[in-house]
Amino acid sequence: MIKNESYLNSKIWLSSPHMSGHEEKFIKEAFNTNWIAPLGPNVNGFEKDLESYLENNANVVALTSGTAAIHLALVLLNVSKNDEVICQTKTFVASVNPVTYLGAKPVFVDSEIDTWNMCPILLEQAINDRLNIGKKPKAIIVINLYGMPHKVKEIQNISNKYNIPIIEDSAEALGSSYFNKKCGTFGDLSVLSFNGNKIITTSGGGALVAKDIKTKEKTIFLATQAKDPGIEYSHTHVGYNYRMSNILAGIGRGQMEVLDNYVALRRKNYRYYYDQLSSINDIRFLNEPEGYFSNRWLTCIELPTNKMREDLLHLLQENNIEARPSWKPMHLQPIFKEYTSYLNGVSERLYKTVLCLPSGSNLTKGELDKIINLIKQYFG
Repeated sequence: MIKNESYLNSKIWLSSPHMSGHEEKFIKEAFNTNWIAPLGPNVNGFEKDLESYLENNANVVALTSGTAAIHLALVLLNVSKNDEVICQTKTFVASVNPVTYLGAKPVFVDSEIDTWNMCPILLEQAINDRLNIGKKPKAIIVINLYGMPHKVKEIQNISNKYNIPIIEDSAEALGSSYFNKKCGTFGDLSVLSFNGNKIITTSGGGALVAKDIKTKEKTIFLATQAKDPGIEYSHTHVGYNYRMSNILAGIGRGQMEVLDNYVALRRKNYRYYYDQLSSINDIRFLNEPEGYFSNRWLTCIELPTNKMREDLLHLLQENNIEARPSWKPMHLQPIFKEYTSYLNGVSERLYKTVLCLPSGSNLTKGELDKIINLIKQYFG
């Protein structure tokens, strides 16, 4: 046991939780007042903290996970069995699974090279193809991958042109912005995640961001088992048990006090990696286009070949460093292989050649130097 604990303590993690110390006062208050429930002052306070941070008339509902938020967003948009939902193929599976909960069908769209997010050209092609066979998509789920904002203007123009609502999955992008407007506010409905590996965490948790208070109220209704008003337990809608607990929301309130600092630390990690490694010809970084501000949730490097990526991945793993390949595209997943896809090869190339490096806000300079030195040694 001692040996195992030593191993864990010496491991360099990809993106581990980073407690600030501010969380304890909110948790202690919850215990002292016996608010140990999926409602309470911390839940309300956390939502207000997020609304103040996001601005742009954000109306936030704190939930059990980002996946729950995507599920509720689809429900709010009346997605049902056999409907089609356009999904970014380059993402984590949680962005797509809720489509299948409702019996709907994902239609996958590939990435563009500037941000690694949904390609507007392919998106419009997909919409026109679906319209030509009488299958107008009910929604578009677009991702801000690794904290990099998607091509907001282009995607919104297409959404408006065809009157198809956007669900913005900003699970990886709290603290990022596009021309000074915060990610998490660009969709008709937007989604945040506070999983243990995110910029800030509530251990497990997420949020749905709505444009208006009526949608927020409906989301709360659906997330609390859709109980109709009154003392009797009457239900005229299917509901869900998706509300965040007051204890976890207390962690979130403490984390909100250091959010900007944690974003700055992750961006500092990116800059250090870039300064130390960008002179190596075989390493490419994803740069921010003009007007884009990434929280740099994960720093990723692109290599020329899959073999080189695998060599580096194994080298880091052998030295007790957690690194990962980039997300495997959804159209390559066995559970989704039968669904329609619009592809240009970008997501598959990135899957084979991109390596995600440790990027946590609690990384030390010594840990960063260890990673960088191993990479430099590999390149001789």
